[in-house]
Amino acid sequence: MKRSSIVGAIVPPLVAVLGAMAATSLVIAVSGGSAVDFVATIFSVPNERVLITIINQSAMLSLSAFAAAICFRMGLFNIGVEGQYTVGACAGAFFAGSGLVPGPLNILVTLVVAMLAGAGYALIAALLKVGRGVSEVISAIMLNYIALTMAGYLVARYGETSGYTYVTAEIPPSSQPLGFNLFPNAPGDVWALSTLAVIVGVGYWFLMSRTRFGFDLRATGESTSAALASGVSVGRMVLIVMALSGAVAGLVWMPAFFGSVHSFGPPENFQAGLGFTGLAVALLGRNRTIGIFVGAVLFAFLAGQSNALQQEGIAKEVVDITQGIVVLAVVVAYAVVGRRRAQAEQERVARQLDAEREGVSA
Repeated sequence: MKRSSIVGAIVPPLVAVLGAMAATSLVIAVSGGSAVDFVATIFSVPNERVLITIINQSAMLSLSAFAAAICFRMGLFNIGVEGQYTVGACAGAFFAGSGLVPGPLNILVTLVVAMLAGAGYALIAALLKVGRGVSEVISAIMLNYIALTMAGYLVARYGETSGYTYVTAEIPPSSQPLGFNLFPNAPGDVWALSTLAVIVGVGYWFLMSRTRFGFDLRATGESTSAALASGVSVGRMVLIVMALSGAVAGLVWMPAFFGSVHSFGPPENFQAGLGFTGLAVALLGRNRTIGIFVGAVLFAFLAGQSNALQQEGIAKEVVDITQGIVVLAVVVAYAVVGRRRAQAEQERVARQLDAEREGVSA
């Protein structure tokens, strides 16, 4: 890889993060807080418990980001990842808790059920787009709220009571995989199914860069007319890509479900918001595998430090501000770099043409 390409890939996000820290510090200072305490706390080394939380959250954010990135690469905006992983989590929890399949096999089949549920729910927006021309953004937003309401109804109707709320039946102990004990003295382990993020990441990279389908997907995202001219069925691609995105979205909450929660019952036993955060992580990582992993770790790190910020008297919402500024700054930084590269390329071509003309004249 050229040195300029490496610099162009590293410098923009680095500048964006530093700019976000500076902007957030300014907001805190203006509101009467201590910007020095904010910076010192954010860049402090987390304890082992927080490190485990960061790793686990990074896995789920990565899965959510990959689900969004599959569509982004084709020019689709699957804002419905939130609803799709809610449906996948609900369906998977009901199946796993039923104990129809024994032992570790229950884990595998539950993952398939969650993927099918997420894919099926994503296909609703895809069919509306292909069949009726409805924007996937509009339909997916409405489907998000329907998914949460539907999951709540199903759990209340067919679940079990747990205190003052309802949850699905807890998965059998034989279907609860042991985690990775990275820090012996820390409470909790790294969830075993956090490895799904790595598996999906490798699969995403291979699909996009080493298969004909990935080429057609990227070509359709670059130019629909060119894809049509080369024989690609855009409508069929929309259906397949949305289904793939929904299938990955169905896996988002599975690491937490099998790792620690073991039942589903919003909102106490379910972490909402991962779908929307995953969209930001995908944008931050520019839909690239390594970039998505880095973005997921960054967002999980900022969220993990929020408790430490509260101990310093700084509101945890400051982390949300920082995350938003990071995404905005990265988008602006890459836009500036892109324009600079285009300008440099135009200048290079112009110099080459001038040199050729001088050679002909001579």
